[in-house]
Amino acid sequence: MTQATYLNNQFIIAMPSLADPNFSHTVTFLCQHSKEGALGIVINRPTRMKLGEIFAQMDMPVTSQAATETPVFMGGPMQQDRGFVLHTPSGEWNASLVISDSIALTTSRDVLEAIAMGKGPEHYLVALGYAGWGEGQLEQEILDNAWLNTPYGQQILFDTPISLRWNAAAEQIGIDINRLTTPAGHG
Repeated sequence: MTQATYLNNQFIIAMPSLADPNFSHTVTFLCQHSKEGALGIVINRPTRMKLGEIFAQMDMPVTSQAATETPVFMGGPMQQDRGFVLHTPSGEWNASLVISDSIALTTSRDVLEAIAMGKGPEHYLVALGYAGWGEGQLEQEILDNAWLNTPYGQQILFDTPISLRWNAAAEQIGIDINRLTTPAGHG
């Protein structure tokens, strides 16, 4: 029996044929992937909301005007009333999952308060909700050609224009995602 390979700290890119409206043309950063399932944050679906609205809803003092104009993303269809912050590591936050030496996921208020005051992580992406898969579900979807996995790229996550992230994530491995077609079957 082969050892399971998990896709933590990688992107999964929706194949052009994936019609699910929650995931069509998305790039999802996988924060956790194990035998039990997977959790990811969609990184290319901005909402109409700006971070300043969240600061106001949470009654946080703000000194960083740049942070107030930062888009808030739809991180996935699960728990859309809950905030998730993907960020470069810095500081000690109350509820953080260190994914690698270059990225962490934080769900506690303290990171948002620091961002509002201009004292948070250098790079961050704030999302409402997450994408989740049960045991074996993501693996089956990959076998069904719904997803393409690629390495995580910090530049794609934080610096690439949102509308270009889907293409850029695939281009990391030399694939023009727009040229892919759905295969007739597996060999």
